[in-house]
Amino acid sequence: MVTQSSFSNASSLVRVNAFIRSVYNWMAIGLGLTAFTAFYVANSQALLQIIFGNPVVLFGLIFGELGLVFYLSARVQKIQASTATALFVLYSVLNGATLSAVFLAYTSASIVSTFFVCALTFSACSVYGMVTKRDLTSMGGFMMMGLIGIIIATVVNIFLRSPVMTMLISYVGVVVFVGLTAYDTQKLKTMAMTQPADASGAMVRKGAIMGALTLYLDFINLFIMLLRIFGVSRD
Repeated sequence: MVTQSSFSNASSLVRVNAFIRSVYNWMAIGLGLTAFTAFYVANSQALLQIIFGNPVVLFGLIFGELGLVFYLSARVQKIQASTATALFVLYSVLNGATLSAVFLAYTSASIVSTFFVCALTFSACSVYGMVTKRDLTSMGGFMMMGLIGIIIATVVNIFLRSPVMTMLISYVGVVVFVGLTAYDTQKLKTMAMTQPADASGAMVRKGAIMGALTLYLDFINLFIMLLRIFGVSRD
C-alpha cells in the first residue's frame, strides 16, 4: 500500500533530483561557453590584440566579471529568472575571453590532460559532497578562510613575482577548491531538500543558476590551480 508519507518522500526525491540535474546542466553549459570562447579568442589575432594589447580592455573584462558575480549574488532574488540566466551566460563568455590566455601560455596537450584530471577530481569531490552523511559546514568555513589567504597571497605575489610562491599558492589552491567543491555540493543538496514544494518555476531556475555559478567557479579555479602545477609551458 502506498502511504501519504511514501508518496511525499518520492515526490521530494524527484524534486531534488530535478533541481540538482538543472544545476549541473547549467554548469556544463557555462563551461562549454567558456571553453568555446577561450579557444575562439586564442585563435583570433585581432581579438587577442584587442583584449591583451590594451590593459584597459583586459581589466575592464576582469572587473566586469567580478561585477556580474557580485550583482547576481546580491540581486538574484529580485531579478527575473531570464535575466539571471542571461547574466550567467554573459559571465561564462567574458570569462572565456580572459581565459584564452591559457592557450597562449600552455600547450594544448597539457590543457586537455589537465582538464580531464580536473573533471575527474571535481566529479569525485562532488559525489562525496552529495553522498556523505558528515556535515561539511565547518570544513567549508575553513576552506573559505583558505580562499581569502590565497587571494591575499596572489595579490602580494603580483609584486614579488616569486615562482616558488606561485607553486605554493597553486598547491594550497587545489586543496581549498577540492574542499569547497564537496562543501558547495552538499549545500546545494540541502537547499534542494528544503526548497518549498510550491516554489515557483522562476524561483527554482534562479536557485539552479546560482548553484551552477558556484560549482562553475569551483571547477574553473581548480582547473587553473592544476594547470599551474601540471601545465607544460609553450616557452
